[in-house]
Amino acid sequence: MSMPSIPDVLKRLEEGNARFVADVPHNAGRDHARRSELTTGQKPYAIILTCADSRVSPELAFDAGLGELFVICVAGNIANTSSIASIEYAVAHIGTPVVVVLGHQSCGAVTAAIGGGDHGHNLNHLLAHIEPAKARCPDGDVEDTVRANAVHTAHDLVDRSKILAKAVEDGFCRIVPAYYKLDDGSVGWLE
Repeated sequence: MSMPSIPDVLKRLEEGNARFVADVPHNAGRDHARRSELTTGQKPYAIILTCADSRVSPELAFDAGLGELFVICVAGNIANTSSIASIEYAVAHIGTPVVVVLGHQSCGAVTAAIGGGDHGHNLNHLLAHIEPAKARCPDGDVEDTVRANAVHTAHDLVDRSKILAKAVEDGFCRIVPAYYKLDDGSVGWLE
């Protein structure tokens, strides 16, 4: 089974999201047969770097079945060493052609970064990744900062990974920032 082209993947994600928003999911690829099929390997067509927020489920938002999306969840959808390494694996070893950096409405990590203060060593380290987006939105608007953070993270993936930079430069991979609206389930591209 060959990997779909970048435009085909983006179209598939858009169509899946449209079904989700319209409350008409097709729910394919979530049965025993699909689980059995996946025991021999995976070929996800998209990587989704998203927030760990429980209200955001890429498999549902894009109406995808098992094995279709390679999902990495970390608060604030940041590009840290582990999330970058996971994306590198999917691009270099699985051949996944599209990476979506999915920020979302009312992100708690972004809200915490805007609020400042001491949140302890680990959370402070995570929130430091959001500082460049916070600096781009000095008015402190959460939604603008969420969008700026998704865009920054998309650029950060290329800047911090030779593997991803080469894949993008060679036209093998595309990294797309996006914004998920909790209130209606829609995903909008931020390019």
